[in-house]
Amino acid sequence: MVKNEAAMPHDPSETIRAETAVRPAGYVMPHPHCHTCFELFYVESGACRFFVENHMYDIHAGDFMLIPPEIFHYTRYLSGQCRRYVVHFCQADLDEGVIELLPRREEFLTATRILQTPEEYRGQMSAHLMKMVNERRIGDRRSPFMLRALLQELFLLCDRECRLLNGIPEEIHTTDRQILQAARFISAHYMERVTAADIAAAAGYSPNYLSRRFRSAVGIGVHEYLMFIRLRHAACELLTTDDHITDIAFRCGFTDSNYFKDAFKKKYGVTPGAYRKKP
Repeated sequence: MVKNEAAMPHDPSETIRAETAVRPAGYVMPHPHCHTCFELFYVESGACRFFVENHMYDIHAGDFMLIPPEIFHYTRYLSGQCRRYVVHFCQADLDEGVIELLPRREEFLTATRILQTPEEYRGQMSAHLMKMVNERRIGDRRSPFMLRALLQELFLLCDRECRLLNGIPEEIHTTDRQILQAARFISAHYMERVTAADIAAAAGYSPNYLSRRFRSAVGIGVHEYLMFIRLRHAACELLTTDDHITDIAFRCGFTDSNYFKDAFKKKYGVTPGAYRKKP
């Protein structure tokens, strides 16, 4: 099951968190992520590959990736040592005036975005991100205000100096393209009684080979990813419809309402009924 946790230990009262790390080539995340906040990921050096919402992205030095909340993602590091920075924040941490200046305004925050920093500005970006990391380490009563101000400045710098990349980079290995076919098949047919053989056929692999390749590329197994997609759609329907919970379960591909309730509570920490009542 996908773990719903941030990339670092943190105080639950924090809303803005910044950290940096160096990863060797071949390093993979211990497990995939699906945060309740935004993630802004910056590559200072090296390269890494993201699986995000049925897409593969290769990002390199100077690239930012913005991932909205509740979006499944998994990272592998490709070549050389990769230094990366990660900033987690909530939309409420961004001033409305700053959001108004972003490309497409509020729509900018609704989808995965890649921003490319020209080489002459990369040192400035790294220094600013390091300032955020150090401020979080200080952690005194001024730090939340300092981090909020630094977050506004970071987005203003990105808006001024970075280029928004449209479309998906065409730098994906053939084997990963087959994995994308499997993931997209799951997303298109999650409401049906699909089998491992059905998904493997869509990718052109045998079920056993797909199972190994999918876990390597995505971080979880085929069945776990199918479960994740079903539960996420169910969670959305719980908040946007008044339909009976059992009807939602069946519509999202579950054949047993009790199994659905157990799986839902395991992922979200509450029953479907309690989730629907959340403020």
